[in-house]
Amino acid sequence: MNTIKILTLSLALGLLIAGTSCAPKKDAAAETKLSEVKEAASVKTMTATTETITRYIDFTSSLIAFEEVHLAPSAPGRIEKINVEIGNNVRKDQVVALMDRTNLETAKINMLKLETDFKRLETLKQSNSIADQQYDQIKSAYEIAKTSYQFLLDNTQLKAPFSGVISGKYFEDGEIYSGAPIPSVGKAAIVSIIQINQLKALISIASNYYPMVKVGMKADVKSEIYPDLIVNGDIYRIYPTIDNATKTFTVEVKIPNSDLKLRPGMFSKIQLNLGQGSAILVPNIAIIKQTGTNDMFVFLNKNNVAVKTPVKTGRMIDDRIEVTEGIAEGDEVIVVGQNKLENQVAIIIKN
Repeated sequence: MNTIKILTLSLALGLLIAGTSCAPKKDAAAETKLSEVKEAASVKTMTATTETITRYIDFTSSLIAFEEVHLAPSAPGRIEKINVEIGNNVRKDQVVALMDRTNLETAKINMLKLETDFKRLETLKQSNSIADQQYDQIKSAYEIAKTSYQFLLDNTQLKAPFSGVISGKYFEDGEIYSGAPIPSVGKAAIVSIIQINQLKALISIASNYYPMVKVGMKADVKSEIYPDLIVNGDIYRIYPTIDNATKTFTVEVKIPNSDLKLRPGMFSKIQLNLGQGSAILVPNIAIIKQTGTNDMFVFLNKNNVAVKTPVKTGRMIDDRIEVTEGIAEGDEVIVVGQNKLENQVAIIIKN
């Protein structure tokens, strides 16, 4: 009898212990489930779609003269007279400087003498009164004398190769031109001439735009000195190679400047119109910049999980920005609550 009581008490005690040990496990599971619900972040999303936009790319550049030349004779000599001063306008073929003409006069006298001899022998040649060899010798000497005279003439009278403005004068009348480079320009010169009734700007464009850029394409040019002035330029030269280090190619933009408001050295902003194209646009706030880098990323909703996705961006259009890589049409981009997210955390989409 006592044995039965002891067994009954042991069984009851065992059931009580089992019951109490099971209860905390159920509560822990419930608490874990509740914790998971609490950790799910509340966000808003938008679906990425492709839109038609007018493509622009923006650049900054300093304006430079459309043409520039540093005039100098081919050989050292005494400068007889410089006919211009800095800031003077010159026309094409105008004589801007004269070099010593002693050698020129000597060459002219020699040329005229040979010209007379040649004409006399030419008369004799017609009547077959002179040997061909003698005639040919005089003819050759006369041609050489003419070439020598023309060479000295071109290097004695320095002419402007185009209409422009004198931008530099490095000698005075009577000084000796030595042929040494001028430190400020890095070249030998007596005067420098620039063309400023039209200017140009050199811009470097990313290689992926190479198929889109064409000669004649329009470009809007603004100067920081005249913020309300927009000048319509155009691309007139595209360099044929891609820089291996920067993966860019160079383009020259021609800028009309008939009123001479713009000047070489002015800082400018240039906007190039690439025409119509398609793009994925997202709100600016959806793009997050990686701390300490220039890397950009967004969070996408993948089955109620936030997935951190690197992106590359293009042009800003109002309060939206073009995404060129990283997002496809139909992706669900998180646009509210993304700043508090971490990769692969659970999310709840709210309306």
